[in-house]
Amino acid sequence: MSAIKVKPADIKNKLKREDIHHRVKVEKAKAKRQRRQQLKKEEEEDPEKREERLKNNVPKTLDNTREFDETLVQEDEEVAEDEATDEFAKYFGGQAPKMLITTSKCPSATSYEFAAELLSVFPNATFVKRTAQFEIKQIVEFCKNREFTDIVIVNEDRKQPSMVMPLELHGFDAITMIHLPDGPTAYFKLSSITLSKDIQVRFFLPLLLLSIISPSAHFSSHPHHQGHGRTSSHKPELILNNFNTRLGHTVGRMFTALFPHVPEFQGRQVCTFHNQRDFIFFRRHRYVFRDTNRVGLQELGPKFTLKLKWLQKGTFDRQGEYEWLFKPEMETSRRRFFL
Repeated sequence: MSAIKVKPADIKNKLKREDIHHRVKVEKAKAKRQRRQQLKKEEEEDPEKREERLKNNVPKTLDNTREFDETLVQEDEEVAEDEATDEFAKYFGGQAPKMLITTSKCPSATSYEFAAELLSVFPNATFVKRTAQFEIKQIVEFCKNREFTDIVIVNEDRKQPSMVMPLELHGFDAITMIHLPDGPTAYFKLSSITLSKDIQVRFFLPLLLLSIISPSAHFSSHPHHQGHGRTSSHKPELILNNFNTRLGHTVGRMFTALFPHVPEFQGRQVCTFHNQRDFIFFRRHRYVFRDTNRVGLQELGPKFTLKLKWLQKGTFDRQGEYEWLFKPEMETSRRRFFL
């Protein structure tokens, strides 16, 4: 006769129930440990088993199960021809960027503070204080006549700083970038702003960011520097990650055109635009070689998150044509992304 299995939850005596539960838990842990030891032994004898296990052991995430997008960019001659004639072709042909940074009308001190942070991020950037009589179109013409290549306007709402171009038209923090002379104009919602001075404690850096910068290096598991590092005037390196669709490709090239084409590697500064589920995370770090095998990162700041709301052809125009415009009904699934 087989023994009757009793669930610990069915035992009314509390002490007995806890004892049985503990025994079951110990037995399960022991069996799991034995399975892992046996698997380790088998993989040591046959390394191919380990490779096969790691190959199949890929967790499902929203990123790797995203809906198919027919606009995903593949490297081919058609894409190369489009890039050779798009609005950013001059930059990739060697033109040096020249950026103007300004604010919305009647800004507070926080907008000026954030604009100062952007000046340290983008080389060849100039800040011009905006007075009440200048509209965006006038600023565009002003910049065209002085051979600026890009404009960024810092805007705020409820006294919270944000990056924006035509934020007078909207009631929330955002950033709009205008590429000159012929556009496009991109409008981003801006969130999670942390200025350099507010980066107080540096915890363990994300493994993803470390692997992007140096895939083959071994990184220390110890916390890095306390607080933010000091920036230098060196031209930074640029990392763009996961801009895979035609829309994402355009946005990525727009970010690229903000930085000088040739970085100064001796400065060891890196600016990262990491796209994940259509949220674009900006971070700036300095990498430090501990020795021949170890690399550390020090965050310089600022850091913020962007989310594209619309992309318009040409320079900013209230009645202009939109290449892409976000609408809530476009989010038909949690696995649908546009960049």
